[in-house]
Amino acid sequence: MNYKFFMVPGILVVLVTMIGAFLSGMNIVKEKEIGTIEQLNVTPIRKHHFIIGKLLPFWIIALFELAFGLALGKMIFHLPMEGSLLWIFLFAAVYLLVMLGMGLLISTFTDTQQQAMFITWFFTVIFVLMSGLFTPVESMPLWAQKITWFNPITYFVKVIRMVMLKGSGWTHISRYLLVMCAFAVVLNAVAVWNYRKTV
Repeated sequence: MNYKFFMVPGILVVLVTMIGAFLSGMNIVKEKEIGTIEQLNVTPIRKHHFIIGKLLPFWIIALFELAFGLALGKMIFHLPMEGSLLWIFLFAAVYLLVMLGMGLLISTFTDTQQQAMFITWFFTVIFVLMSGLFTPVESMPLWAQKITWFNPITYFVKVIRMVMLKGSGWTHISRYLLVMCAFAVVLNAVAVWNYRKTV
């Protein structure tokens, strides 16, 4: 019941989310804003290469940020690590695909970085507040608990706490990982389809 042990892993999830959702969406919108997106689209480069090139750096940066945060948490707050770091990074890798897909999807509907920032901030705040980071999901009203089924942050907060504090392994996190894989496939498929349709 140590407050630091309970909160720090959740804060790391929020930081990773910011990198994945905010920066990825605004990066592609910036190309629209300055008018270079049309020039990129008429080059021989394929659209999926462009999308991967834009999103992959943020995927790598976010994983480095997670590693750096875990190291600082261990040194400063003496966070326990009962489980394997492998499960945390595996889940984070898939989770970031969801966040990058969300950023890409938002970028297909917006024309300026300001619009992308406000829309991403709107959804991120709701997701964080209803993720169980500050208030346990079990204490929420039943309708709110059902909404959290579609909240990716809820799953990552739960998994990182399970692995770090309880030592949970594959048998405990596999169902959450499968749900996250489904989110990643659906969200990225819709985002890429809408990107090709609108750009």
